[in-house]
This record gives sequence, structure tokens and C-alpha cells, in this order.
Amino acid sequence: VPLQESDPGPVKPSQTLSLTCTVSGDSLTNNVGWNWIRQAPGKGLEWVGYIDKSGNTAYSPSLKSRATISRDTSNNQFALQLRSVTPEDTAVYYCARYKYDMDYWGKGTLVTVSS
Repeated sequence: VPLQESDPGPVKPSQTLSLTCTVSGDSLTNNVGWNWIRQAPGKGLEWVGYIDKSGNTAYSPSLKSRATISRDTSNNQFALQLRSVTPEDTAVYYCARYKYDMDYWGKGTLVTVSS
């Protein structure tokens, strides 16, 4: 199940980061979860949030106030918006499918927050 993250380009502090994940070979309305995960330089993986087959969402408590995950079922895409970014949001962002575990991942896209 190929997943492909978009490249958001340069992002400055206080801006909104917008990412899209395009899913092939599966449907957003199947009984799986569609996740965003990130990894900052030198740190471990951090789960950001997910959206399920019904469009319900859940978020990491630390990011809940700034993150929104949405979907476009007609294009089989789901998206992440992260508001008011700081350099601490610099990371490789991955989209991933959860069925019994995170079984399919995108290659990741590096997002650098810098003025």
C-alpha cells in the first residue's frame, strides 16, 4: 500500500505547516487508521494523530491544540495542518497506515522550520 507525503517547502516560525498523504491500493474508508508520525533530528518517533474510516480523529495531547487532520475521500488523501510552528517542529514527517500495527509507511518528508 504505497503512501506518499507531499513536500511543503520552507516553513517559517508562526506559520501553518500543511502536509498531504496520498494513498494508493487502499481506501480511507476501510477499517484501518491513517496516521501522522514525526521524528525530530536525533530523537525518536512521535505519534502526531490519526483519522479513522469514519473521519473521527485523535491527537497526541502535546499537539492537540495545534494539529488538525482531515481527509479527501474523493482523492484518497488525508492531510495534516500544524499551526503556529516553531523550530522545535522541525522533523521528518511520515504518514502511515495502522491495521494491526503501523504496517505501511510513506518515505517521509523533511520539514524544516526556520526564519
